[in-house]
Formats: sequence, structure tokens, C-alpha cells
Amino acid sequence: MAVVKPFRALRPKPALAAQVAAPPYDVCSLEEARKIAEGNPHCFLRVGRAELELSDGVDPYSDEVYAHGAANLKAFMKDGVMAQEGQPLFGVYRQRWGNHEQTGLVALASVDEYDRGIIKKHELTRPVKENDRVRIIETHESQSGPVLLFFRRTEQFKGWLQEIIATAPDSQFTAEDGVEHTVWSLRDPAAIQKMINGFQNVEALYIADGHHRSAAASRVRATRGKGNAASSNSHEEGFLSVIFPHDELQILPYNRVVRDLHGKTSQQFLDALAPHYELQKTTQPGQAPEAGFDMYLDGQWYCATPIFTPEQRADMKKDPVSALAVSVLTERVLDPLLGIKDQRSDSRIDFVGGVRPPTELAAKVDGGEWAVAFWLYPTTVDELMAVSDVERTMPPKSTWFEPKLRDGLFVHLLCGD
Repeated sequence: MAVVKPFRALRPKPALAAQVAAPPYDVCSLEEARKIAEGNPHCFLRVGRAELELSDGVDPYSDEVYAHGAANLKAFMKDGVMAQEGQPLFGVYRQRWGNHEQTGLVALASVDEYDRGIIKKHELTRPVKENDRVRIIETHESQSGPVLLFFRRTEQFKGWLQEIIATAPDSQFTAEDGVEHTVWSLRDPAAIQKMINGFQNVEALYIADGHHRSAAASRVRATRGKGNAASSNSHEEGFLSVIFPHDELQILPYNRVVRDLHGKTSQQFLDALAPHYELQKTTQPGQAPEAGFDMYLDGQWYCATPIFTPEQRADMKKDPVSALAVSVLTERVLDPLLGIKDQRSDSRIDFVGGVRPPTELAAKVDGGEWAVAFWLYPTTVDELMAVSDVERTMPPKSTWFEPKLRDGLFVHLLCGD
């Protein structure tokens, strides 16, 4: 059983939706955030990344930054840029990017189901990022960054939201990255109840993107208390989510660059790879073989196809984590050959989302700061579910979901009715 709840969303005026909606604050640098918000006083990055309005060098985790973001959100509400709905509703949010299309339900998911593991995880959180999310929720009295959830589509959901998206939308715009965003409202009480009842037949929800946001919502609920009648109906019981069928999601690779070859020459490194991979030079990177990678080294791209024994293949069927391309890279290359033991903390490695083309990876290496780049075979949605179902966690930075949900289109207020 999956619990979904409607809520009185804080939303931008339809005419201002394109100006308010912004990329998630944690996927763009401060410089990028300032550039996006430049000339746009309504950009939601002024709430989520409020340091863009403050002096250079300000600590992004300082009280000043959180307070400034909260003040900006209140100003958006006071000035009529955003307004709270009079009655609870579900939102419907469609994204189109090239040939890809995904449509999700905007709702509150259950913090209690997250705590009980009915909402399934696949990733560990980093304390600094989780703490940041907690501070934002507490000081802003709201959840503004939606968690991307998904469920296994069944026949019951075959015509998922088709009736709604056939009507005129509340707002529609194409962002600077070429992604079209369209939003509808589901307000009819009977339709809302039908959606709630439908999800009672869904065994589990899966977190695709937003582990830190959901963990932070759980911590905020725990801090504010639970277990009494008032708390059981409080705003803290749910967290802002957009929920998609599993077969509409798109996962891109989360790629790696490494600063040095751990004392090896390029030829020594290639020789060390040879027992584990079939290496072929390529001029068309970006289509890595299954469980393998494309590698850029000394101005040359190589396609690396992993070599498995029958025993290794049998073990991979038993352990879904070991079958991931990122796991194979970690176990065969990053740890033993390049000496990277902890990808979360080692400064010799960095991560580049698959939305960036192979040319950007090559440019990083050609610039001299990095020695080698790896373009990975992407984790699949089926692999993600297999790992989550056995309550395992993936290596860090295993998935890059695209397109990203925009902040500011729906906000869940924790204060007031």
C-alpha cells in the first residue's frame, strides 16, 4: 500500500511560472545560479540558493543565507508572485525533452512509509547535504524541492493521467535547457479519492532522486514530535513528491574523472586494464558497452568491455549491486588500480552527470587538471528496483536522472492550514 495525499500547494501565478521555476539548487554552482537568476527577480533560486544575492565568500550554510532565502519566499507570497491554493489538490507535471516524455503526479508521500521502508531507498546520504536540507525546511517552513518517486506500472495505471493531460494546462513553458514543462491541477474530490484508492494497490514507491530531501523530511518530522492526534494530521507527515511510472523514467550515466593514475604511466595503466577489459579505440564515445565504460586517456577514447568468467556472471545474478557498471568500475579500476577507496571523500575523483557530453569530459582531461575520464554504461530502472528490493545501496553517484524536476512550481508549506 502506498499513501499519497493532496495538499494546499503554494504555486506561482500561471503567467509567472516560467520565471519562478528553477533548476534544483544543488545541481548548479553559485556562478551558474547567479547567471540563471540574473535579470529575473522571481527566480526560485533566490529562495533555494539565496547566497547568490549576498557578498562573495559568504558561507552557504550560514544562518544569514537560510534567513535570506526564507525572507525571499515570504516576499514572493506577499507580492503575489506565488499564492497558496484554497483547497487540497494533486498536481500533474509533464516534462518533454527531445523524444523523451514523462508525466507524474504531484502529491505528498508518507514520511511514515519512508521510515518503515515501504518507500524504498538505494543510496546513502551525506550528512552535510542532509543537514542543509533540514535547515532549509525548518527556516523556510516549507518543502520546495520535490522528491522524484516512481512505482511499477500495472494494468491499473495503463492510461496514467491521460484524461487530465487532454485538458488545457495551468501553465506551460520551455526552459533554457530545451525541456518543456507543463502543469495541470486535479481538483475534483471524486477524482482525488480515486487516485488515493488506486495507490492503495501499489506495493511500494521507489526513490529515484531525492534521498537527502526525503531523509531531511523524516528528521524534521521526528524533531517536531509525533504520536498524538494533532501531530498525526500535521503537515510534517508528508513530503513533496512527483511520482512517475517506472517505464517513463530516463537514467543517464553518472561519469567520473580522476586526477592522476596513482603513480602509473599511461601504458602501465592500459596494461593493468587488459586482463579485465577488452579495449578498443573509438571515435564515437558516449555509448558504453553493458557493465563497461568509454575511457578518455592521453587524447584517445577507448571502449572498455568487461571480461567475466562464468562464475563471476553467476555471482552477479545473485547480487544486483555487483552487476552495476559503476560497481564493476569500482572493484576493477578505481580501488585496486587508482587507489580510490572512498568515492564520497577522495578529492582525486569528481563526478559529471551524463547530461554533459563526452566532449566535456575530454576537455577536463585535456586541460591538465585530470588524468583520465570514464563514461559509464548507465544504471537501468530495473537494476535500481532490484537493488532497492533487497535493501541494498548502490555505490555513490550511480544514477543521473534527466530531465530534472524544477523547484518552485509546487511548494508544500508546513505552517498554517
